[in-house]
Amino acid sequence: MSNDILKQLTDILEARKQIADAETSYVASLHKKGLNKILEKVGEECTETILAAKDAQASGDNTEVIYETADLWFHSLVMLSHLGENADAVLNELARRFNISGHDEKASRTSNNH
Repeated sequence: MSNDILKQLTDILEARKQIADAETSYVASLHKKGLNKILEKVGEECTETILAAKDAQASGDNTEVIYETADLWFHSLVMLSHLGENADAVLNELARRFNISGHDEKASRTSNNH
């Protein structure tokens, strides 16, 4: 199910990047404003997600952290789209990491400057 949603969202994001009017499409307006604006939104959503997680821990209600995480993922996908990538690239990277110790994976990034 999740891959279907990511595929649908990827297709929509690409279509709006390519042909949508910035006056009527939020995604097109972000692309028109450029990478810095998109990164600003990713940062904003990241902060909101962190704060929602802190609130969720205190309240025991995860509703807001799920909502904010969806916003963060959405804006991250817009960023990837702007850079010519999509969710498949991230899913492929996650798949590559299966059966690799987290410590080993982190060490390989440090030695490869990732």
